[in-house]
Amino acid sequence: MELEILGSGTSHGVPVIGCTCPVCTSQDPKNNRMRTSALIRTDSGKTCIIDVGPEFRIQALRSKITSIDAVLITHSHADHIHGLDDLRVFTRDIPMPVYAESSCIQDIKYRFSYAFRNTARGGGKPHFNLIPIPCSSFAHSSFNSKPITICGIEVLPIPVYHGKLCVLGWRIENTAYITDCSQIPESSYKLLEGTKTLILGALRLRPHTTHFNFPQALEVSNRIGAKNTYLIHLCHDFSHQEICEWLASNAAGKKIEPAYDGLRITIQ
Repeated sequence: MELEILGSGTSHGVPVIGCTCPVCTSQDPKNNRMRTSALIRTDSGKTCIIDVGPEFRIQALRSKITSIDAVLITHSHADHIHGLDDLRVFTRDIPMPVYAESSCIQDIKYRFSYAFRNTARGGGKPHFNLIPIPCSSFAHSSFNSKPITICGIEVLPIPVYHGKLCVLGWRIENTAYITDCSQIPESSYKLLEGTKTLILGALRLRPHTTHFNFPQALEVSNRIGAKNTYLIHLCHDFSHQEICEWLASNAAGKKIEPAYDGLRITIQ
């Protein structure tokens, strides 16, 4: 099984519109960061995507995606769901199963209301089967996240905080994917025990109110005990090479590196 990073950038994407900084004008393809998203290819040939951002069409063409069987959504911010309309080419015959936190489901219904109106066939609209994952009380010790079976694999929702917003990470086997995040509750650390590969949002070196920065991401990786950690949702403060150099000086020899668009990670 394999996870491909379709996009590793923050909500602006990199290059940022109108920016002429060294990262945004770099010719290194690893500094070209589309909005954060990932594709899971199972051993049986099924495909599942995590988040569907504004560049999904470009990402799908680049990665030669010809089918999608399910969608996992972390939260309803624009850079994570505003490519949902492009899924219509995959929903002509069967509505696409979309798994998301309950309030996120309501946001999708509101922003893509045309997709849920009873209209004549055709018209170029996507068809979704929205499946809510409850996590409104996840901060309480009594919260019990249960695995769900998607595309023949077991997936465990991991509730985390993005500022004050309740969002979902996802664990597949020994690999965990957590993007926009500023705090992980104790109950979710328990769900992450045994994680070997961690894909974690780390916006930049400077502090941020709703995202981990680099030092905080290192602390999370160390606490979880991940063997391999890949940083995503990166802004344009640092180039790929500069992040590698910072990690070499600050990660104490651990395998922690910035992800990049097109990176493929084996899920064991």
